[in-house]
Amino acid sequence: MVEADSPAAGDALRQRIVDAALRIGERHGWDALHLHELAGELELTLAELRRQVDSKDAIAEAWFDRADAALLACAAQPGWSSLSPRQRLQASMLAWLSALAPHRRLTAAMLRYKLQPEHLHLQALGLMRVSRTVQWWREVALLESTGWRRELEEAALTATYLGGFAIWLHDDSATGTRGQDWLARRLATAEWLIRRFA
Repeated sequence: MVEADSPAAGDALRQRIVDAALRIGERHGWDALHLHELAGELELTLAELRRQVDSKDAIAEAWFDRADAALLACAAQPGWSSLSPRQRLQASMLAWLSALAPHRRLTAAMLRYKLQPEHLHLQALGLMRVSRTVQWWREVALLESTGWRRELEEAALTATYLGGFAIWLHDDSATGTRGQDWLARRLATAEWLIRRFA
């Protein structure tokens, strides 16, 4: 049995908070999500809600943490190390995107919220998240380069990640795979650049 004040109980409550925020966000839009409404839906006081998430952006970050967890889980798949680096990069990034797919439009709205001019602090945190996700993406893909080869690799992967994510967020094609296809092509280009210039 999980105790009410245990870390597991706190994690479960944070997941409930994220799920409720996603439901409200889908109904009204991310910008219109108010923490008092979220607390009311969960039958929590604002103080109880704040003990779990200290801001609206913390909820968005927890949503992206789910995608990061899906990416990290790829490394535990049987036969993962026998795949080529490009296959590992592509499969793990597709897992990351798939975790966000149920709320793709809401995810785009979260990013627009972060990019509002008065949210410079959120933009700085967003840059750190991009860097952190790319670092874990490299680790999951079992990339071992060092020195300036690693720097070139990180630059190429960051550009690939941001470009593929941006296209995926706005992909209204019938199949919804335009971003995935772009990612596959750019990974091939990034791999060529790294081999050519490193």
